[in-house]
Amino acid sequence: MKKLALLILLLSTAFQFQARAISYTDSVQITHLSPLDSLKQVLKTNEYDSLKAGIYAQIAAQYLKYDTIANKHIRANYQNEAINYTMLALHGYSKYNDTLGMRTCFNNLTKVYRSQKKYSQAKWFILQSNTISRAIDDRPNIIASLIELAGIKIDIKDYSLAVRDLNEALKLSIDNHYPATEARVQESYAFYYSRIKNYAKEALALKRRDFINDSLAKAQKVMLAKANVQDTVQSKKKLLTMKKINRSVYSKRIALL
Repeated sequence: MKKLALLILLLSTAFQFQARAISYTDSVQITHLSPLDSLKQVLKTNEYDSLKAGIYAQIAAQYLKYDTIANKHIRANYQNEAINYTMLALHGYSKYNDTLGMRTCFNNLTKVYRSQKKYSQAKWFILQSNTISRAIDDRPNIIASLIELAGIKIDIKDYSLAVRDLNEALKLSIDNHYPATEARVQESYAFYYSRIKNYAKEALALKRRDFINDSLAKAQKVMLAKANVQDTVQSKKKLLTMKKINRSVYSKRIALL
């Protein structure tokens, strides 16, 4: 009987150890799922058609990180997958008339096609993005799409039209008081001047960009300094208030004594 009881105890212990090992292995596998694998699992288990576009867009966002990949073959595969999943997202957003989701897809498709030097496609998609932004008077994104459009036109040496887009972007930036955006426009001007080998104007555009960025940095430091002073003043006021309360409480205790 003792031997039988010992055997049962050993078998029970072995089964418990095996179960824990399986559980641990499963947890490790779940923990080490990549963001892509996790999103694809979510896509498989998703039952709502209205949510698919967002999931497709998130998967595409992972593939859009192709710039970080050194291997040319893998990078090209990531670009193609980014296009595939963005197209799926675009179809979903279009179905539910989500124009902002569609615009994000247009911007992402522009990025990939420009990376692949497929400029006709890149130009078409950024024009769709620009159209949506103009329809809702979203000026920051109008400017962003104009900068991207100008960049594509510079790539294909359509310089006169590129300058027209940059001039409009600059005017919108100045009129609406977007200095950070204006700095980006100046950088695009520098890119344009470098391509036409006008290095003096390239240097001037970069100087303007640096001046704007320096001014913004200084303004930010002043704002932070003011905020710190205000925090210090508020802290001192709180401290004085607490001291007054403590004195009042102490005086009341003395009176009671």
